[in-house]
Amino acid sequence: MTSYINHPLLKKDAIESRLYQQILAGDVLKKGNTMVVAPTALGKTIVAILVAADRLHKVKNSKVLVLAPSKPLAIQHEASFKEFINLPCTSITGAVKTDERIKRWEESRIISATPQTIESDLLNGRYDLSSVSLIVFDECHHAVGSYSYVYLASRYVQESKYNLVLGLTASPGSDKFKIKEVCENLYIQNIVVKTEDDPDVKPYFNPVEIEWVRVKMSSELEKIKKHVDKALKIRLKALKNMGVIKTVSVGKVDILNARGRIQGEIARSANPDKDLFQAISILSAVINIQHAQELIETQGVQTFNKYVARLRKKKTKAAKSLMWDDNFSRAVKMARDAEKHGWEHPKLREITKILKKELGESDGQTKLKTSRFDDKSDENSSKIMVFTQYRDTLEMIHQKLEKEGIKSAKFFGQAQKDGEKGLTQKEQKAIIKSFRKGEYDVLISTSVAEEGIDIPAVDLVVLYEPVPSEVRMIQRRGRTGRKRTGRVKVLVTNGTRDEAYFWSSIRKEDRMKNQLIDPDVLEELNASATERMENEKHIKVIDRPKQENDFPIVYADSREGNSKVIRHLTEMEIDVKVQSMAVADYQVSDEVAIERKTAKDFVDSIIDKRLFKQAQELSEEFKRPLMILEGDDLYSGMINPNAIRGSLASIAIDFGISIIPTRNAQDTAAMIKRIAVREQNGERTPIQIRTDKKPVSLLEQQLFIVESLPNIGPVNAKNLLQHFGSVANVFNASESELQEVEGIGKKTAENIRKVIDSKYLYFQKEIKEKKLL
Repeated sequence: MTSYINHPLLKKDAIESRLYQQILAGDVLKKGNTMVVAPTALGKTIVAILVAADRLHKVKNSKVLVLAPSKPLAIQHEASFKEFINLPCTSITGAVKTDERIKRWEESRIISATPQTIESDLLNGRYDLSSVSLIVFDECHHAVGSYSYVYLASRYVQESKYNLVLGLTASPGSDKFKIKEVCENLYIQNIVVKTEDDPDVKPYFNPVEIEWVRVKMSSELEKIKKHVDKALKIRLKALKNMGVIKTVSVGKVDILNARGRIQGEIARSANPDKDLFQAISILSAVINIQHAQELIETQGVQTFNKYVARLRKKKTKAAKSLMWDDNFSRAVKMARDAEKHGWEHPKLREITKILKKELGESDGQTKLKTSRFDDKSDENSSKIMVFTQYRDTLEMIHQKLEKEGIKSAKFFGQAQKDGEKGLTQKEQKAIIKSFRKGEYDVLISTSVAEEGIDIPAVDLVVLYEPVPSEVRMIQRRGRTGRKRTGRVKVLVTNGTRDEAYFWSSIRKEDRMKNQLIDPDVLEELNASATERMENEKHIKVIDRPKQENDFPIVYADSREGNSKVIRHLTEMEIDVKVQSMAVADYQVSDEVAIERKTAKDFVDSIIDKRLFKQAQELSEEFKRPLMILEGDDLYSGMINPNAIRGSLASIAIDFGISIIPTRNAQDTAAMIKRIAVREQNGERTPIQIRTDKKPVSLLEQQLFIVESLPNIGPVNAKNLLQHFGSVANVFNASESELQEVEGIGKKTAENIRKVIDSKYLYFQKEIKEKKLL
C-alpha cells in the first residue's frame, strides 16, 4: 500500500513517501547549504519541494526562490510546486512585464524564475532577497564564470536573514577544480550523492541498459578520409619543421595550445616575424581539417559537405588554402559524388534498422508493435529519442526516417543556422506536446533536450555519437528509464574518435563520483564555504529604495545588463539605472559617455568594421566621449598588432575619444565610479539619456528638441509644433496656451514652463565659486 508524506503545507496524498528523498531533504535542513547530485529520474525536484515546505512553515512570511537556466524549465518548476504545495506560487521570466514581475514577487511565497531576470530586477532595485528563506539553484553546474547564479548566490548570502542554499544537478563535472568552483560560488558546505545503486533508491529506480552498437566505416568514407588525412599531415609536417609542434601526432588540444603560444609571441613583438602569421594560418587550417575529419568519421558525407559549403564562404587565408589544396579538393569532390549516389555513413543505416525493429515493420511500412499509441497518455505509450551533436546530422536523420515511413520530429535550439530559423520556445513546447501525445514515433534532438525539458517515459534513447562530456552523457541517459526500464543505444564507429569519446566520458564519470565522495574534498569545501559566507556578511549590499538616494548615478545600456561591471558598480554605492541607450554603454552626465570594450570585442569590432562607426556616433553625440579598453590580452588574437595600434591611434586622434585601459570588470567599475563622482561633483542633477541618435534632418531636429521637454513624447511633440508652428513659439507659449494643445494637461504645462524658466543651477554655483576665489 502506498503511503504519502503529511505536512501542513503539502497537499493531501500528493507526494509518495520515499525514504531516500526524505533523508536528502533532512540532510539539507540539518547540514546547511547542500548540493544534491542524483540522476534525473530520482526526483530532485521533490527534495526541493520538501525542503521548501519546511522552510516556509518554520520561517513565517518568508519566500522560496527556485532558479532554472531556461524559461520552459522555470515554468515547469512552477507547475510542480503548484501541484504539491498549498501556497501562492508564480514564475518570473523575461517574458513577463516589469510591473507584473514586481506584483508577482510581492504576492507570492514561491517564485520560480530565470536567473538573468532576477538579477536584472535586483540591480534595478525592484525587490530584494531579504525575505528569501531558501534559494534553489537547479542545474547548479552552471554556477561558473559570470553566469547569473554566481552573482545571485553572493547577493543572497549578503541580503537574506535566513540563508539556505540548495543546488541540484545530475553531474557537476569531473574536473575537481570545476566542482570546487561551483561549490565555492554557491557557498556549498555539503555534497550528497545518490545513485541508482544505493539500496534505498533501487526499489524506485528503473535500471537503464546501455548497449554500444559498433559499426565499420564504409570503403567510400575511408577513401574520402584518406585524402583529408593527407591534407592534415602536410600541414602538421610544416608546423613541425617551423618548430611550432614537436611531433605530428597531436590532438585538438595540442593545436589550440600551440596557437595560443604563437599568438602570445605576436603580441609581445613590436614587429612580429612573418613566419608567425604563417604559422597561425596553418594552425587555423589544421583546426578546420581536424573538424572535417571528425565529421567524416562520425557523421557522414552530408554533414561534411554542408561544413565545406560554410568554409567556402569564409574569406580567411586558412579557409582559402584548404579550397586550393589538391588532397582536400579531392575529398570534397568524392564527398559530393557520394552524396549524389546516396552513399551514407553506416550509422544512418544502423539507426534506421534499430528504429524499424523497435517500431515493427510489415510490407515495407513501419507500424507499431502494439497499439501503444492508441492510448495517448504517457503511462501507456512508448517513445524513442535520438540525440545528435550537429543540426546538419539531425536534418539528415530526419530526411532518412521520413523516407522510411517513420514519423519523426526535429527538436533544436532557437539560434538561426544557414538561413534556417531556430525553434521558438512556443514551437518547442508544441513539438514536445505532440510527441507526448504520440503524434510522432521519434524525437530527434540536438543538445537542447539534454537538460530540463520535461519528456517523461522515453523508453529508448539512441545516441548517434558518444560525447566526451560526462555531464552530457549523464543528461542524455537521464531521458530514459523514468517510468519503466530504460534503454540506451550508442552508435560507435570502430577506430575513430567515437571510441575515444566513449572511453573519455566513462573515465570522467568515474572520476567525478570518486571526487564527490572524497572526504578531504568535502572538508575543504565546507571550510571554504563557511569562510566566504562569514566574509560576505560583512559586505554592505546597497539597498535600493524607491525614493532617490545621494549616490552618484550611472546609466547603463540594457545590453550590459548581465555584465560583471554592473554587479560591481552596485557594490560600490553607485545608483545604476539600466535602460536602452542608442549610443555608448554607460553615461554619467550630459557630456560624458563611455563605450566599454573588452580586448576581444575591440579586435572583433575592427574585423567586422563596427569600431569606427561606433566611434563616430560617440564623438557626434557627446562632447567628452570615452572608451574603456578592458583586459590585457589585446594582442593575443590573429589580427596584426599594427592594425590594432592603428585603430587605437585613429580612435584617439581622428575621433577625439580618450582611451582608458582597465584590467578587468571590477577595475572598469571602479573607473566608471571615479568618472561619475568627478563629473557629478556631489550634485544629483537629471541626465539627458540618448535613447535615440541625434536627428539629421531639420524636422527631426525640431521634434528632438520638443521631445526633450518633460512628459512629451513623439505624438505630443508633433501636436505642439503643428499648433504653434515653430520651436520658438512652443518655448514662448504660456501655460494656458500650452493647455490648448490636445494631450497637454495642466501638470504637463506647469512642468514645461518650469524647465524653460528655471535658472541654471550650475551657473549660480560657478558664480559663487568665482567669488570665493
